[in-house]
Parts: sequence; C-alpha cells; structure tokens
Amino acid sequence: MTIVGSRLQNEKLMPDIFSVAQRSAIMRAVKSRGNKSTELELIKLFKIHHIIGWRRNYKLFGHPDFVFVHKRIAVFCDGCFWHGHDCRNVIPDDNFEYWQRKIQRNKQRDNETTLSLMQKGWIVVRIWECEIKKSDLSKFLPLFSEEKVQD
Repeated sequence: MTIVGSRLQNEKLMPDIFSVAQRSAIMRAVKSRGNKSTELELIKLFKIHHIIGWRRNYKLFGHPDFVFVHKRIAVFCDGCFWHGHDCRNVIPDDNFEYWQRKIQRNKQRDNETTLSLMQKGWIVVRIWECEIKKSDLSKFLPLFSEEKVQD
C-alpha cells in the first residue's frame, strides 16, 4: 500500500490509500447515470414508499435524474463529493486546486439549473447521497404524495 497524500481534516489525518493511477481509474469509473449509491437506491426507496409517476431520462434543462411530469417536479440525486456537500468535506490532495474548482463549478451549475427550472414553474428537489443512504425521504414525501396537483 502506498500513501500518496494526506490532508488534515477535522483534526484527523485523511490519507489516500490509492496510487495516482488507481485513484484516476476509480474516478473515471464514476458515471453520471445509473449510479448505484444515488439513482438506483432512490428507485428502491420510491418503490418502498409506493411513490409513482416518476420518469427517468426526461428531456429537461439540467438533466434531472427523475421527473414527475404532471406535478412539475424535477429531482436531482446529488453525490456528496461531486456537489460539495458538507457531510464529506474532503478534497484530494493531488490536484487540489483542480478539484476545488471542479466542485465549485458543479455547485454553481446546480444553482443556475435550480433557478432556471424554478423560473419556468418547476419544483426542484435536490436529494443528497447521504440522505439516500440513510433512507431519509421524510421531508420529500409530501411532495411525492398521490394527491392530484391543480392544473
């Protein structure tokens, strides 16, 4: 095992246990669609809670992960690392400035997408990866209920 870099976070040493090539391969394997820790887990939660009416791959600005067309709700499953959620707060030492800029650009694009969709009358729901892992949809369930939305 080769320790490539480390960062002091919350008074803990956070080493990267992978080589540069291994880390690069891992990051390259992360896909924007069909992610097991976000989208596929959320589908399971939708099924458990009998939430119906959602569509995937719906052509809408910002490419939401799920769309409830009749309720005009766009759902984004945001990975905590990629979208800068404060539950992780870890940026790799290697290419630190690159990752910092990358995550900042993602957050800016998320804000622009949310604003644009809201201006067009959509309700935008952003669910963090950590919320999905905890199966915590309680604050979102009323939005997804069976009640008919007035047209």
